[in-house]
Amino acid sequence: MEESIQKMREAIVNYNEVEASEYARQAIEQGIPPIDILGAMTEAIREVGDKFGKGELWLPDLVGAGSAMQAAMPIVEAAIVESGGSRESQGVIVIGTVFGDIHNIGKDMVATLLTAGGFEVHDLGINIPADQFVEAVTKYNADILAMSALLTTTSAEQRRVIKALEDRGIRPKVRVIVGGGAITSGFAQDIGADGYDPTAPGAVKLAKRLIAN
Repeated sequence: MEESIQKMREAIVNYNEVEASEYARQAIEQGIPPIDILGAMTEAIREVGDKFGKGELWLPDLVGAGSAMQAAMPIVEAAIVESGGSRESQGVIVIGTVFGDIHNIGKDMVATLLTAGGFEVHDLGINIPADQFVEAVTKYNADILAMSALLTTTSAEQRRVIKALEDRGIRPKVRVIVGGGAITSGFAQDIGADGYDPTAPGAVKLAKRLIAN
């Protein structure tokens, strides 16, 4: 493996955003195929995610590694486009935290691991109203919509988004998964979601199952 790729991997694992970006840029300048660079990035974040799932690493490790990967990602994706290539995608996912809720750590973890899992992820951010979710699902032709709600007071927004999808006639075209501190499997079933998982690694497995079925 080229030294620049190895150093990029180490930077991600050590959640160094500056070095992850710099070594990704170096790898591209050295003529390493950007798809190979992306593969190394996803391997690094997958390793962190696996260790997190086993209890060997903690939340700050996963969040930090995810931030480092996201810092380098635009550089690599731009190189892929410039080379005329494209990423092989497991599916398209729109993700965001619902209206009234500004918590992003859990949502960011899920988005990072979904990206590492091969999905094309469009992260809308936090405090997202129902109409914006619906517009993004339509715009990106999403296979899955993932929504987070940490607060009990905002969990009802997930129901509102699903109702908005139904009103627009696009609910049958998209799977909906929900999560967050305020959500339970019973609540997910009650609002008509297609799936729920309390953990970030579990959300990725759930998304892959839904895509496969």
